[in-house]
Amino acid sequence: MASLHAVYDNILYARIIYRAVSLKLPGKQVIIMTTERLDFLPIPNGDKSTLPFSHQEYERRLSALRAVMKQRSVSAVLMTSMHNVAYYSGFLYCAFGRPYGCLVTADRCVTLSANIDYGQPWRWCYGDNLVYTDWRRDNYWRAVQSLISEAGATSIGIEGDHLTLLQRSKLDTFLSCDTVVDLSEDIMQQRMLKSAEEIVLIKEGARIANIGGEAVRHAIALGVREIDVAMAGRNAMELAIAKDFPDSEIRDSWVWFQSGLNTDGAHNPVTTRQLERGDILSLNAFPMISGYYTALERTMFVGEVDDESVKIWQANVDAHELGMSLIKPGVSCSEICAELNEFFASKDLLQYRTFGYGHSFGVLSHYYGREAGLEFREDIDTVLEPNMVVSMEPMLTIPDGKPGAGGYREHDILVVTESGADNITNYPYGPEHNIIPI
Repeated sequence: MASLHAVYDNILYARIIYRAVSLKLPGKQVIIMTTERLDFLPIPNGDKSTLPFSHQEYERRLSALRAVMKQRSVSAVLMTSMHNVAYYSGFLYCAFGRPYGCLVTADRCVTLSANIDYGQPWRWCYGDNLVYTDWRRDNYWRAVQSLISEAGATSIGIEGDHLTLLQRSKLDTFLSCDTVVDLSEDIMQQRMLKSAEEIVLIKEGARIANIGGEAVRHAIALGVREIDVAMAGRNAMELAIAKDFPDSEIRDSWVWFQSGLNTDGAHNPVTTRQLERGDILSLNAFPMISGYYTALERTMFVGEVDDESVKIWQANVDAHELGMSLIKPGVSCSEICAELNEFFASKDLLQYRTFGYGHSFGVLSHYYGREAGLEFREDIDTVLEPNMVVSMEPMLTIPDGKPGAGGYREHDILVVTESGADNITNYPYGPEHNIIPI
């Protein structure tokens, strides 16, 4: 009787998983190719890339998370947001409508990614990676189910502020967990305190933001469009990142450069408006290094500035300096906000403030992430601690038609120390420096 021995070798070809079956018969070997559409599989394609932080740093983060898991009686955590997946694994995903994740158990950290990315997520993550295919709907959840079952987990932590109602219902359908716990606040609290490695990276980002600011300044001229100036700043920052961080993924840096009425909102997109003499300008440079956000924001004017605009601009500069002087350990965010509110009220300008006075830094951008527990707002009572990194960025917006119309904003980044705070932004601000000669 012929002996039969099957050797399986998974080959991904033309988006189909082929199983090669080798049949060893007397005197000959026959290869039969059959198709088997797998729900999920590992794809360790190539070598691991250089991540933004050391292995010790990722282990530190995972150890802190596992301590929370133990405290909250959770045996697995499924993170689904870009910022938290990147924070714990180093992998910053590109969703394009597909679910991604990072599952942490007592002894594993596994990123979950779509087949369209092939081996890139494995190369750019700390730990393991599992790829799900799209042959069947909900293969993502089948992959999660497999990992949960393998770990013997009966309770799971989630990001309640990110997991949609649809995906939460799928979790309930596929996972037989006794308990589901929202750990979003616990995770955010961890991210608010920066490690030494993170602070080094953030300082480098602030330095590169200054490079973008200088490029923007040199591009300002009559008749130049906002988009032209913005591209000059972005290009300068990306070239600097490519030079100084050659092993990183180059992605997501940007500049918002606004003029005239377009300065009224802090997040207004760039337009093709051409610069005119006397225009108020808002410089906003955002270099992104491995998902880490830094920013430089300055008020400027083209050629000349009227007296009413100078008055408002100087008041905002004074608030900026006052705010920076208040940042120190032991002071709450709401206390700083209250004192700045009092200052603007004394100038009869408080009604022109449109948002809080600053926020935390870390893994975030204009379309993912935010450490909402560390913002200078009336409803945030977080007390500042050493190794927190925050901005001070007061803004006044004077409506169109009023004297001094436009948006005024200055923005510096400060690292909270044991006794005060270090300002890591070195770009000049105020009327003395930023009326651009033409």
